[in-house]
Amino acid sequence: MGIIDKVFEYFKRREKAIPPKDSKAVEKQIQMGKMYARDRIKYLLDADSFQETDLFVEHSEKNFGLDKKFLPADGVITGTGTIYGYPVAIFAQDFTVAGGSLGLMHARKITKIMDLAINNGIPLIGINDSGGARIQEGVNSLAGYGEIFYRNTLASGVIPQISVILGPCAGGAVYSPALTDFVFVVDKISKMFITGPEVIKTVLGEEISMEDLGGARVQTEISGNAHFFAKSEIECFEQVKRLVSFIPWNNTRKAAAFPPKPPKIHLDIEKIIPAEPSKPYDIRDVIKAVCDDSDFLEVQENWASNAVVGFARINGDTIGVVGNQPLVLAGVLDVDSSDKIARFIRYCDAFSIPLVTFVDLPGYLPGIDQEHAGVIRHGAKILYAYSEASVPKLTVILRKAYGGGYIAMCSRHLGADFVFAWPTAEIAVMGPEGAANIIFRQEIMESADPEITRKQKVIEYTEKFANPYVAAKNGHIDAVINPAETRKSLIHSLKLCAGKRDNRPSRKHGIPPF
Repeated sequence: MGIIDKVFEYFKRREKAIPPKDSKAVEKQIQMGKMYARDRIKYLLDADSFQETDLFVEHSEKNFGLDKKFLPADGVITGTGTIYGYPVAIFAQDFTVAGGSLGLMHARKITKIMDLAINNGIPLIGINDSGGARIQEGVNSLAGYGEIFYRNTLASGVIPQISVILGPCAGGAVYSPALTDFVFVVDKISKMFITGPEVIKTVLGEEISMEDLGGARVQTEISGNAHFFAKSEIECFEQVKRLVSFIPWNNTRKAAAFPPKPPKIHLDIEKIIPAEPSKPYDIRDVIKAVCDDSDFLEVQENWASNAVVGFARINGDTIGVVGNQPLVLAGVLDVDSSDKIARFIRYCDAFSIPLVTFVDLPGYLPGIDQEHAGVIRHGAKILYAYSEASVPKLTVILRKAYGGGYIAMCSRHLGADFVFAWPTAEIAVMGPEGAANIIFRQEIMESADPEITRKQKVIEYTEKFANPYVAAKNGHIDAVINPAETRKSLIHSLKLCAGKRDNRPSRKHGIPPF
């Protein structure tokens, strides 16, 4: 065979391995409001940067008629490319080929690109759109899932792992995204669940739609399984690109630095917090008034909204931000917000991203439901995560910091490097009203006018204890600062902590309160 014949054969094989855009399967995919797998990769990556691997891989299953069936690229596209010039490894399941079902060779294509990402220290992006395990391949398909899960675990804390759900992701398949760092979903397109509507109807006799069972809104607002919600695939890809710009390639590098930019001038930090201690405000306004260009990428925005976490930059460098949200439940910590905060802390610590914490909360949420849901165990996750984190940790106490909430939100006692407080800070075991009712109970009851006495004692307690100066006197905070000094203080502290060394006892690993 001459060179011309070999080249001709190559193009013939390549054409066979890539379904034509006008095929019925691709047309059906588009009619469902979904993009074709190859177009997804093309849109997400920089122009002409994608280099495909394992295009000619074929399944080897001979049973159930599969020996007579050719599956282009075995239903998954793998390769490498760049996003804003940063290298990434990527795979995209192709629902137009056997429903994107996962067989052994399909899985091995994925694990091969995962190995490449781990060995070369680059982010891994997986686009999931699959009907699940390829039933015809039996236990081999289950083995494939197991090998993917194993590598997800090996890669955890080593390289960023991003999952994009753009179709069904059911059964055992959902555990791979659950093991990754960030999960993106799209309204009306993404579906994640362990057991489908048919099984639920058979077992429990309940009718439920796929959307209500595991749609995008369910996973971002109720379960917390997904981190980013988009209304379209295009919006989703833009979110992925933005995230990649904030995080490092791997755990041995820092995130890329950008030219510093001041916050937007319309955000006046001194006017954000109301004078009334009980009046709410949006903690995101404080964050945006401090960070570069007021650019804040919130993570899990729609779940456990009493806590806010996300990425920003200060003086050009990426930081992880944690804050209580007074707009929702007064910013209290509960089961879900504790999980949300603790997981985000551990991500930032794994990838050497400094943490800045903004504190304003009355404590942990009381109640039978919370106690029965395990608020003790879940709340302890924050204590563990902050104490374990060895990255620079800066804390700004804005207003309320009571009881266990004060300790949990990166206090000096959990290893914060710098703790600042605004003059509006109230640091105490509990709120002035509750404390006064306990401390001065007898005096209030025996007074001629208990209500007037109670109000006087609340004021007395507030002046003596519910302020930042008692904590400052005891060295629990480093400085009481004017709100306008916040950004300057953070920039200075981050520079000082840039070469932080943290010596810990030798151990294999700790045992967090999972």
